[in-house]
Amino acid sequence: MRLHPPLFLAAAAIATATSALAGYNVWTGEYTLSRLELQTAIEQRFPATLRYAEVVSVQLSHPRLVLDEANNRVTTQLDARLTNALLPSPPVNGKLSLNSGVRYDAAKRAVLLDNPTVQQVEVAGMAQYREQLNAIGAVVAQQLLKDYPVYTFKPEELRFGGQEVEPGAITVGKDEVRVEVKHR
Repeated sequence: MRLHPPLFLAAAAIATATSALAGYNVWTGEYTLSRLELQTAIEQRFPATLRYAEVVSVQLSHPRLVLDEANNRVTTQLDARLTNALLPSPPVNGKLSLNSGVRYDAAKRAVLLDNPTVQQVEVAGMAQYREQLNAIGAVVAQQLLKDYPVYTFKPEELRFGGQEVEPGAITVGKDEVRVEVKHR
């Protein structure tokens, strides 16, 4: 099949536009960070193992990112495996959901997870330890996700038309995070 030059150029433009994951939108003045890019950034942080008082070991893996448009937050759902060094019992499996805001740090030129909190801890057969599990979850949130960079801007991404720009408001959408860019 032979495409005429105008049709070929149109097809190439569509292919380029749909294959791009993130970038600056001239019409809206925003950078868009796709769910895939954010998921990839979060995956680099895991698996992780944390120990508490040399008694409890928590292994975290398989992060799944959920964008909470209604609350302008990001949720990271994780598989958790708890092992108690004092008890000869087998490890206990569960799920942990951590909820974070998103902010820009000018010194790092990065979009960071902000103020992570425990949203939910689910461990079968451990309901009586809910308070202790939530406390462990709070420590996990702070140790693993506080100020964790999900995107770092390259210097050239913060220059347009010879002018420096600065990220401003950050909005969590259904499938992306949008970072408003304003001229200095």
